[in-house]
Amino acid sequence: MSFPIKEIPTKPFEGQKPGTSGLRKRVKVFQQEHYTENFIQAIFDSIDAKGQTLVIGGDGRYFSPEADSILSTPAASNVIRKYKAYGGILLTASHNPGGPNNDFGIKYNVSNGGPAPEGVTDKIFEKTKTISSYKVLEAPPVDLSKIGETKYGPSEVSIIDSVADYLILLQEIFDFPLIKEFLEAHKADYPILFDGLNGVTGPYARAIIVDTLGLPESSIQNCVPLPDFGGGHPDPNLTYAHTLVDVVEAKNIPFGAASDGDGDRNMIYGKGAFVTPSDSVAIIAHWADVIPYFKKGGVKGLARSMPTSKAIDLVAQKKGLEYFEVPTGWKFFGNLMDAGRLSICGEESFGTGSDHIREKDGLWAVVAWLNIIAAANKKSPNKLIGINDILKEFYSIYGRSFFSRYDYEEVPSEGANALVANLNKAISTNSLNDTVHTASNGTSYTVSGLYNFEYKDPIDHSVSKNQGQVITFSDGSRVVFRLSGTGSQGATVRLYVERYVPASASPEELAKPAAEGLQSLIDVALELSKLKQYLGVDKPTVIT
Repeated sequence: MSFPIKEIPTKPFEGQKPGTSGLRKRVKVFQQEHYTENFIQAIFDSIDAKGQTLVIGGDGRYFSPEADSILSTPAASNVIRKYKAYGGILLTASHNPGGPNNDFGIKYNVSNGGPAPEGVTDKIFEKTKTISSYKVLEAPPVDLSKIGETKYGPSEVSIIDSVADYLILLQEIFDFPLIKEFLEAHKADYPILFDGLNGVTGPYARAIIVDTLGLPESSIQNCVPLPDFGGGHPDPNLTYAHTLVDVVEAKNIPFGAASDGDGDRNMIYGKGAFVTPSDSVAIIAHWADVIPYFKKGGVKGLARSMPTSKAIDLVAQKKGLEYFEVPTGWKFFGNLMDAGRLSICGEESFGTGSDHIREKDGLWAVVAWLNIIAAANKKSPNKLIGINDILKEFYSIYGRSFFSRYDYEEVPSEGANALVANLNKAISTNSLNDTVHTASNGTSYTVSGLYNFEYKDPIDHSVSKNQGQVITFSDGSRVVFRLSGTGSQGATVRLYVERYVPASASPEELAKPAAEGLQSLIDVALELSKLKQYLGVDKPTVIT
């Protein structure tokens, strides 16, 4: 049976340049005639996938159901690797809101399961600028609800249960019997709660927490994926994951966690206990020997994105491990993993993961924490160990990196560019070096350095420039400014502040709330950069 292939004339659209996580725009942009088809055709024209297997899926957000099936980004990476696929097309805008007036996205992952490197995304972008037609196949739609083999025109289609594959993967990594034993023994005094924020992780979380660990339905909430994420913003941080925070605090739940729209981010939060992403990845690295995957294969190396706090560096130094500071973007970790030099890594933007796949992995981090807590309680059977106990012990060994990020979203691009230009001018003239700045509380900071972060990849030797302006101070503190491109309109400026307090400090100093520990440094960062003046705003949109 032959199916007619139609060639549809089209013209290029401006701005179809994929960022670190694909092409993200408002839904209304993707709904323009030919817009989505142009970009998909540009992917096919760039990758030479004839006769190959591609994985297709997404987070189920608005505009995707008619062409999509539920597939988390970590699960997609696993499927690409497990079935040795050529690559994958994921319909997702990650943690951005969904709905007719919000965001949609398309990203391409390569055969290692990770995001396409710049060489591939640049080729796709070039194709979008010269495209004159795209091809469509006229055939009946595939019923995505039925698992099994079928055909779409001349293509063979396999509809699989990605939840089952993902569960098998996690069971090979973590000590599920130990976790289950601990949670069963402490049903009354250690309940847990996972919030899917109505994103893609709901079915995966149910399979892990309810079906495998045997916990009650009350252990999960908002675990039905919805096209608009229930009207919320599916970003697991203290600003947007209030559905988790509110219930955890109201019901005194010692362990809570949330994931984002496409399942690659996570937040760990218990009653009166918030774990920053920077601390989370460092603590997982510190406790790696209780996780069977690392106990068996060892830890090859550790890494973080440049804005992430240096807590994981301290773990690497103590354990004698190689460690890396890379630009923001998971693809940089993937190169190191493929070369066998990296096992555990993370980003301050609530992304944590390891070399089991080539994407960050929200539920991996959640189960890692459950594994650590179960192991810690096995070591201390006479005292119930919780999140704050894990944090305090970590700070007593390594000290504490007080850390916070301020996001100024959808600000005028002109002001954002002027802010960056002013910082770059200070870099080129060394005008801020050795200057002293005093905060409102009397604390003084001396600038010891100012540079624009640049990364030379030790594997492929590619160079990534202009990755963020960094101001360092003589006490080891630092502030970072980054102009981000992951939003769908306007500019986003991110300000990162980090102040290190050594383990020799008093327990009271180490236990201070982050806002209190960082206030003087934040004052100085705002004064130095003239951020409010350039952006015309008094307060950040989000603080994490």
